[in-house]
Amino acid sequence: VQLVESGGGSVQAGGSLRLSCVASGSTFSINAMGWYRQAPGKSRELVAAITWGGGIADYTDSVKGRFTISRDNAKNTMYLQMNTLKPEDTAVYYCNAYARFQREYWGQGTQVTVSS
Repeated sequence: VQLVESGGGSVQAGGSLRLSCVASGSTFSINAMGWYRQAPGKSRELVAAITWGGGIADYTDSVKGRFTISRDNAKNTMYLQMNTLKPEDTAVYYCNAYARFQREYWGQGTQVTVSS
């Protein structure tokens, strides 16, 4: 499975961005996908995740009510709509796929910068 993210950029606090992650290859093996982020000097954290079949989503507390994860199975694409962005959301955002046989795949990351 190959993952390619897009949609990062720089915005002011309160703004919005939408990230996309396109999966290719053995996408039939994907069970769930998620967005992680890593800020400078911090460990990578799970932001949101979604099951590939049922579309059940979950979020870390700090983004609940502001971020929405979704997927389009026909396009093999996952999205992260980020609203009301805060400076503390600044990080490199990574797309992750969890597949059969406990295999994990990662995208290259996309930078999100929120200025105050």
